[in-house]
Order: sequence, then C-alpha cells, then structure tokens
Amino acid sequence: METSRQNIKVQTWVAVLSVVLLIVKLAAFYLTQSVAILTDALEGIVNVVAGVMGLYSLRLSAKPRDEDHPYGHGKIEFISAAVEGAMISVAAVLIFIEAGRNLISPSPIHELDMGIGLIAATAVLNYIMGSICIRTGKKNNSLALQASGRHLHSDTYSTIGILAGLLLIFITGITWIDSAVAILFGVIILYTGFKIIRSSLAGIMDERDKELLQQLIQALDHGRSKNWMDLHNLRIIKYGSVLHIDCHLTVPWYLNVHEAHDEIDKLGKIIREQFGHSIEFFVHTDGCLPIQCPICIKEDCPVRQHAFKQRIVWTVQNVAPNEKHQLKG
Repeated sequence: METSRQNIKVQTWVAVLSVVLLIVKLAAFYLTQSVAILTDALEGIVNVVAGVMGLYSLRLSAKPRDEDHPYGHGKIEFISAAVEGAMISVAAVLIFIEAGRNLISPSPIHELDMGIGLIAATAVLNYIMGSICIRTGKKNNSLALQASGRHLHSDTYSTIGILAGLLLIFITGITWIDSAVAILFGVIILYTGFKIIRSSLAGIMDERDKELLQQLIQALDHGRSKNWMDLHNLRIIKYGSVLHIDCHLTVPWYLNVHEAHDEIDKLGKIIREQFGHSIEFFVHTDGCLPIQCPICIKEDCPVRQHAFKQRIVWTVQNVAPNEKHQLKG
C-alpha cells in the first residue's frame, strides 16, 4: 500500500503540473502566434488528459482484490498506458497537420523573446517531473507512472526542438524553420507513442518480459539451495506493481511437507530481496527422480543412486519450459 500511495502522490503532481504548463503554453502562443508553440500546446492538452487518466488508473489499481477481481485491479495501468500512447500519437498527427499548413502559408511571429522564455521554463519542469515519474515507476514496478514519465520527456524533447526553431527564427528571420523543426520532432513524438502502446499491449497480453525473467533466474541460480534439483515452468505475470510468479521446484523426494515449504520460503526470500515485496508466489514442489542424481548438488544425500557429474546452470531456455532437468545423452 505504501508504494501505491507514493505512485498516486507523484501522479497527482503530474496532473496538476500539466494543467499549469498548458496555461503557460497557451499564453506563449497568444503572445507569439507561433504554430510550433501551438502544436506544443496541443500536446499539453494531451498531457492534461493523460495525467488525469494516469491518476485514475493508479487509484483503481491500488484497490484491494475483490470477488470479481481475484488478482486485483493492476491491469488498468496497462490500459491507461495504451490510451496515453495513442493520445501521444494523435498529438503527433495534429503537429504534422498544423506545421504543414503553416509551412504552406507562414504566419508572422511576435514577441519571440517572451515566448522563448516561457516555453523554456515548461521544458525544464517537464523533464524534472518526467525523471521523477520514471524513477518512481521503475522502483515500484508501475507501468502507468513510467508511461507518464516517458510522455513528459517526449514533451520536453519536442519543446527543445521548438525552442531551437524559435531561436533560429529570432536570429535569421526565416519563418518556415518553425514548421520544419515542429515536423521533425513530431516524428520523435510519434515513435514514443508507438513504444508506449507496444509496451502496454505486451502487458495486457501477458507477453514474456525476457529481461525481467533473465534477472530473476540469474538471482535464483546464484542463491540456489543444495535441496533444489531444478526449477522449471517458471512464469511471470504483471498486474500493475504486483508480480505474480508461478513455477515448479524439484526438491528431494523424502522431504516432508514442512521441509518442502521451507525451501519455497528460501526461494521467495531471494526474489523479494532482489525485486521487492509486491510479489505473489504459486510454487508447486516436485520430488526428485533417480535420473537427476547426476545433476544433484546435494553432497550429503542419503539416497543417492548415481554419482554427481555436472551442475546445470539455470537459464531462460531450461527454466521456462515445463520439463525437469537432466543430463542429455
């Protein structure tokens, strides 16, 4: 619950800041009549809507599980991120349209110095807030917060492009530079939106996170207990900030229920030390087989039938499949 409250607090600041910065950008457009600043303001509207949606999704995902949602409400974060990515992409399209129109029929620009100062201030604030979102989101495993952070960073980059265009216009007096730079950074914004959509859809479809799985398996292999013959059928599902992990753990066949459960507790301790406490385990224990004696690292096994030959290093390739480990050939 502490991580959820922290996520909501950060996202609340994102929503409030987005409203303030939108007002500043609209004021800058009113002063300058720059189409590039107008496109930045259009993205500011997206920021406001996305900030509110992100806040709603975090509040909903923080609700405890209930009868209708036995795994909790964390999936809403993926949906919120997908909508946010789509809105970023729409903002990019609007930028292309407005910049194209201005490229064909340039409009005069006024009070550039004041406009540059206001827009520069919004870029700095956006980048700082985005960094806080990404850092907190990674710490708390919140995709919605990370999406908000990447959105704010993309807004910062587009603002930097607009500032570059405004400075060139201020120095050279060439007005078409305004539209050309806006179009260039519209492409960057569009790519950012695509990446956010791709990441959120992967979460909705429970796509395997190969990097996370690799880190998890390496941690377990490094801290492997002598009573762990193998680990297989390992799967991870993300529900917001909560990781649901299920797997099969092979232990000596002669352990009683309490002893086998102790081995599960050891496994859980390693994972929580590495990835935090927002984790649920569903671990099935299997009894070892005589054919696994050659890979068994338990030196004091009282029922060993074959000599130890080789320790199998756990990898994504041999831990993810539903197949017990043994030497081939």
